[in-house]
Amino acid sequence: AFGDCASLKTVSIPDSVTSIGEGAFYQCFGLETVRIPDNVTSIGTWAFAHCSSLESVSIPDSVRSIGRSAFHDCSSMVSVYIPSLVRTISESTFYRCSSLKSVTIPDGVTSIGSYAFMYCSSLDSVSIPDSVTSIGGGAFYECSSLHTLRIDASNLTIHSTAFNKVELK
Repeated sequence: AFGDCASLKTVSIPDSVTSIGEGAFYQCFGLETVRIPDNVTSIGTWAFAHCSSLESVSIPDSVRSIGRSAFHDCSSMVSVYIPSLVRTISESTFYRCSSLKSVTIPDGVTSIGSYAFMYCSSLDSVSIPDSVTSIGGGAFYECSSLHTLRIDASNLTIHSTAFNKVELK
């Protein structure tokens, strides 16, 4: 819908919208702020990928699914709120969000996909709840600032490369 609108800076999505489609704001390099209304239940694949000026996104509690690579390479994103209705953090969802500082995975998420937080080099704190049963390959690969990792999960399968190039202190 708005892909490659490089000069687009602010978006306020109307309350009538219930879904943000695949690639809706793909490569909107100048996009700094976006307001997602409470009626949205899904964010599609690549929806905000390569929005390198996007600093934060408040995803409303109504969102149940966030597509693969939805925030891929949002390199200015410092924080993100993941709603409790989300069950899966898909493959590459926050790939190369190099300014992302901390993430709290909400109770109810059952899986963290491959490469979900790969190259999030500023990520220093992650909390993984008991509901998570699997963490995919490279999920936290090269999260070089990660120093606090809290895992409450007891029935968890972690891929052997999930935390490659991470040195917990």
